[in-house]
Amino acid sequence: MIVKHIKVKTALSKSGLKELDYSLNPYFGCAYACTYCYARFFTPQKEASEKWGEVIYVKDNLIEVLGREVSVYKRGIVGVSTITDPYQPVEGIYRLTRASISLLLKKGFRVSIQTKSPLVLRDLDILLERKDLVDVGLTVTTLNDYESIEPKAPPPKARLRALERLSEEGLETWLFIGPIIQGINDNEVEEIIEEVSNVKTRIIFDKFRRYPGLNYRSGNETWWKTIKTKILELCKRYTLECHEESEDWIYEKRRFYKPLF
Repeated sequence: MIVKHIKVKTALSKSGLKELDYSLNPYFGCAYACTYCYARFFTPQKEASEKWGEVIYVKDNLIEVLGREVSVYKRGIVGVSTITDPYQPVEGIYRLTRASISLLLKKGFRVSIQTKSPLVLRDLDILLERKDLVDVGLTVTTLNDYESIEPKAPPPKARLRALERLSEEGLETWLFIGPIIQGINDNEVEEIIEEVSNVKTRIIFDKFRRYPGLNYRSGNETWWKTIKTKILELCKRYTLECHEESEDWIYEKRRFYKPLF
């Protein structure tokens, strides 16, 4: 892994996701090198995009820039992160994610974290201080042979243990099952949901969407309808709140758009 450094002009970006107002990505690139990941195609730093999983850029002046922005930007929901994993290994050294979240929460922004790393537990202290402004999601796509599609990511069972701990601490949590890929991990949804059947969390799921260079096929609508029905039935059986990613914005807006001041 090659780590490089860069100065940036902006910290927060307007999010293209309905459920978020802003996105914050402390790093360009992601060390986990997941073979299905779309984020490389939205990463503006050319080397990090082309050498996905090999080169990480640390945004050295991120906190300085973020400090200026939160003083003037309208409060809203910030996704941490959308094109990188905020708790990948370099975060253990540079702690930009921790510093960013701390600053956002102090300024009254709401923070929605998505990661594959149990390192998020390190920041329980700051998350619990403003748990009314925080939700945390852990991604699990498979429990078996995960290294074939997520070669450098933490073990899925470790992610699930982190999710359970966060939930036990009283934080709003969610498990993201996705992308679900036909013929790769679509036969594992029941096993994954069973793993969290006793955890107070919600389930968000999504299908794989193909981009040029990603060597998986997109499943057809009949296949997806079958998978979606199965997931919804399982969630009903275990009394878990559950919805497709495309519907997540409805939940988020209902939960988060209370008065911010």
